[in-house]
Amino acid sequence: MKVGFIGLGNVGSKLAGSVLRNGHDLMVRDLDPTLVAAFVEKGAKTADSPREMMEACELVITCLPSPAACAAVVEGPGGLLEAIKPGKIWLEMSTTDADEVVRLGALVTAKGGMALDCPVSGGCHRAATGNIAIFAGGPRAAFEAVFPVLTTLGRAVLHTGELGSASKLKVMTNYLCTVHLVALAEALTTCKMMGFDMNTVYEAIRISSGNSFVHETESQVILNGSRDINFTMDLVIKDVGLFDDIAKDLGVPLELSPLIVNIFKDAASKYGPREFSPNIIRRYEEPCGVKVLGEGFPADMTDDQPEGEGYEVIPFNRRPR
Repeated sequence: MKVGFIGLGNVGSKLAGSVLRNGHDLMVRDLDPTLVAAFVEKGAKTADSPREMMEACELVITCLPSPAACAAVVEGPGGLLEAIKPGKIWLEMSTTDADEVVRLGALVTAKGGMALDCPVSGGCHRAATGNIAIFAGGPRAAFEAVFPVLTTLGRAVLHTGELGSASKLKVMTNYLCTVHLVALAEALTTCKMMGFDMNTVYEAIRISSGNSFVHETESQVILNGSRDINFTMDLVIKDVGLFDDIAKDLGVPLELSPLIVNIFKDAASKYGPREFSPNIIRRYEEPCGVKVLGEGFPADMTDDQPEGEGYEVIPFNRRPR
């Protein structure tokens, strides 16, 4: 399958790298020419417009920072829609607004193409190795058509239902991740104030019922001091805000979610919207006059698992018995 990839940012560049590394014919596009040049040096082709890319490829993937950016690529002048026809597939991998994905997807299907939303979860370090998890929303036929590419991009692949369903589940998981991060910031700072060795605290959480994926990744860069997880406060506010909006529209009486949004809005106003999200801990460190650090933790996360063969995750009630 000839694959196009638009958006070579922190996550997109790693996902596109998996496509290229595994032997697919890849075409790339980004507003930053240096990012494009790096892929061209490795054998990728480039396109002068999204339309040109869709004309040349069977599948075009977008991984962009905002719904507005995605809309411009899909339906703007020289956009993907101008080249959509039967046999063409648009796959949206951004963390974005589900309603906007559905709207754009309807334009794609009206011209005979297929559309899926396929956000990823697990961090940039797993995106780099092809071991990240992928949610896939859209028609089953479209899912099966792109499954060989999805299992190149990631490891565990879950078909979530209709178009837009994957984006809704993705913002839910990002909400949970953010709740865990704030709770860890409070717990780590409190343990620091109690005088504990922070390496001991890390292990106490890791081996206990208080453990989480967030602890095993983000706590490490917090304790290193880099706080670099390739994710920033403005993105947290966007993602948790999307979850908060969905729940409010459904009449769910949320309590934690609005609080989390306000905590990050306050932090972004103090430290800047592009501050790394794990530095939410500064809201607790600074009033206490401490720095929560350990010894020997990495400055950024790397995935030490070998790249494995991807597979479809089957929900429990649909597994063979």
